[in-house]
Amino acid sequence: MKIVFLLTRADVVGGVQVHVRDLCSALLADGHLPTVLVGGTGPFTDELGNKRVPTISLRHLRRPLRFPIRPVRDGLALREIGHALRRLNPDIVSTHSAKAGWLGRIAAHRLGIPVLFTAHGWAFTQGVTPLAAAVYRVAERAVGTLPARVITVSDFDRELAIRQRVVAPDRMVTVHNGVCDVPDSLRASPGVDPPELISVARFERQKDQPTLLRALAHLHDQPWSLTLVGEGPKLAEGKKLAHSLGLSDRVAFIGARYDVAECLARAQVFALASRWEGLPRSIIEAMRAGLPAVATDVGGVREAVSEGETGYLTPRGDDRSMGERLRQLIEDPALRASMGQRARVRYEEGFTFARMYERTLALYHAVLGES
Repeated sequence: MKIVFLLTRADVVGGVQVHVRDLCSALLADGHLPTVLVGGTGPFTDELGNKRVPTISLRHLRRPLRFPIRPVRDGLALREIGHALRRLNPDIVSTHSAKAGWLGRIAAHRLGIPVLFTAHGWAFTQGVTPLAAAVYRVAERAVGTLPARVITVSDFDRELAIRQRVVAPDRMVTVHNGVCDVPDSLRASPGVDPPELISVARFERQKDQPTLLRALAHLHDQPWSLTLVGEGPKLAEGKKLAHSLGLSDRVAFIGARYDVAECLARAQVFALASRWEGLPRSIIEAMRAGLPAVATDVGGVREAVSEGETGYLTPRGDDRSMGERLRQLIEDPALRASMGQRARVRYEEGFTFARMYERTLALYHAVLGES
């Protein structure tokens, strides 16, 4: 099967990029022929090269910095995508991320190629700025009938699309994110004291590290340290806030890392303070390591984190609630250990890469059979 993946950004390696990279690696191993079309070049295209995944860099496909739609640039990107698809003549096109998903669905539909869109969290979900959400909602409705299927990574996103009348229910399928397993040596020991907290997320508005830092500012009396993995436009702002809250000596900003599994294995608690999400891979990676999690109750997070069993859920932007939940785990090593054990079981039962890959591949074959 010849399959083209299309996504917007090559300058970061986030959840969408890792999702596509791992799918392509598995497809190659199974004898299929994946090719990735992506805007620009960067760490993501470097990783694809290391995996020997064929890649085409698109000049005009770019993430919008402010207003979601740029007619001239988007028109050029649409033409560029169309030319690439004509040359490649794939059996199926799989689009990812809002901008690439919108343009890719139009280009593939024009050429009569079956196309799917994977929504890694809708761009009109709660927490997104109202103007951007309104524009993306209209854009999604305009192309909602084009894809053969829409894959949502959470039931939350599927229900949101139904409520917003974006895609017909019978055209959507939920396939929860999954991540590859790690050796037993990369399992965490949550009961160790003093606990190290960890958060893995890009420093941008969505991930809301300020709420996490303010939550920990309420816990000066507790023995903890925090490791923040990631980089991004809000990194300097995060360092400044940590200093102003008197946390500089307890918070380590270690940037983007390729040894995230090792970092998680050294920690005792995972934390994530997102404003919005689809289903964050970072939480699944923490579950894989056997870590309890404290995370904001947004998007599909509660489909991974079982409240009171594998971690705690707190309201968006509520630093006091997050601080109290973190306090409970910091003070109780036995609770951390039991929650972490249950988190690992939950990963094994529902969030492995093999499970996600099998369901995704079956969907590709079903779409091809229909076409």
